[in-house]
Amino acid sequence: MDDERAVAQVLARYVRAVDHRDGAVMSALFVADAVAESYYNNGGKREKLAEITGAEAIGKAVAGLMAPHPPRGWSHHTTHDHIIEVDGDEATLDAQFVVFNIQGHERPAEGWPAGAFGAQGTIIPIESGYYQPRMRRVDGVWRIFHHTILLDQPLVLPGG
Repeated sequence: MDDERAVAQVLARYVRAVDHRDGAVMSALFVADAVAESYYNNGGKREKLAEITGAEAIGKAVAGLMAPHPPRGWSHHTTHDHIIEVDGDEATLDAQFVVFNIQGHERPAEGWPAGAFGAQGTIIPIESGYYQPRMRRVDGVWRIFHHTILLDQPLVLPGG
């Protein structure tokens, strides 16, 4: 696998770890002393929302601070238009993202009504912005050492 593809794979694994609330997988994507920062892009002015230091703490935040999915509910992070630059053992990635909240309808006890067709539920975009991880190759594996999340809308975090 070439370096650009390997770097893109890190982000693909990142968004899946978030969707699955999998702290162990998330932690493994970062170097031990990594920093993750979230900002709100308020009309071009960055407002810092949060900073987490350390791969273990980042994994714990994903597993513990994010609300669990409700029954028949899920989230899907999609990333688009990756701009990847590799310079030796360091790389930067800049990707747009959209998060969708999915809520499936419960199947009625008497079955779906006549004429029902296709997916039954709702899909709503709930978040968008840019992921801007900086990565380093460590023992042949690309890992994030600094991750910036730039959100298009303000975000309220627990305790804030």
